[in-house]
Amino acid sequence: MCAATRMHPDEPVVDAALVRRLISAQFPQWERLPITPVGAAVAAGSAGTDNAMFRLGPELAVRLPRVGWAAGDVRREHQWLPTLAPRLPLAVPAPLAVGRPAAGYPWEWSVLRWIDGVNPAVGALAAPDALARDLAGFVNALRAVNPTNGPAGHRSVPLASRDGATRAAIAQLAGSIDTAAATALWDKALRVPDYAGPPVWMHGDLTPGNLLLSRSGRLAAVIDFALMGVGDPTADLIAAWNLLPAAVRPTFRAALRADDAMWARGRAWAFSIALVTIPYYRHTDPALAANARHVVREVLADRSV
Repeated sequence: MCAATRMHPDEPVVDAALVRRLISAQFPQWERLPITPVGAAVAAGSAGTDNAMFRLGPELAVRLPRVGWAAGDVRREHQWLPTLAPRLPLAVPAPLAVGRPAAGYPWEWSVLRWIDGVNPAVGALAAPDALARDLAGFVNALRAVNPTNGPAGHRSVPLASRDGATRAAIAQLAGSIDTAAATALWDKALRVPDYAGPPVWMHGDLTPGNLLLSRSGRLAAVIDFALMGVGDPTADLIAAWNLLPAAVRPTFRAALRADDAMWARGRAWAFSIALVTIPYYRHTDPALAANARHVVREVLADRSV
């Protein structure tokens, strides 16, 4: 799979030739650098769902939204990542420049520092307990950043706001999942009280493709902050089911001090996201759809709450 693979209806063609034209016209200081699509071998089997990524020489990356709903997140990252970065224990993207719409490409795009690392392999983690602790440490540090004037998180909304999409996805998956069990779990989740704590910072999309490990296997960086913001941080628990094995979930939960209601909401968030992902990406991003099916299995088997 390459960066020109289309994930969405009416998605513009985003390839190395387009990136070359954009860079040459707007950032000529980088026009001689080689451009390489970031594809399956780098991004945990995914070429990127909302954004296409390209290497620009050895130290830079170019990131272009694939779809309109992701276009506004370019400015969000450029505005807030420099504020968050010094307060976090792991590397995060460093935005360098915002590109303008041009050459038939309709949205703003960004140039960032490249961060080396490998995505964690679900089911083959070398040190899952350490990863659970590292990830919880990152989430706790993010939550500790002053939330004043921060933008609302895209996923800092009540579970009920996802009800229609989740039930529609369950119906679409009839014959491939236990729809009765899925519906029962979702019905139960909707009865859990909504978050009533103070607004805090959240990443919003802690998936394997957005985490980078060092050569020693420790968590080294968190990338793709497009969904970040302030509000209910529950959605940052999704890594417990999309990445961590069941045996270390209690470590992750304890480090985050998640009570039964928070844990149940987090599990439901992971479930809802996975259910909606499978039918939408089953043909365009098989690796992402496979991880979503893994989440569904893990959630249906989880009896922790």
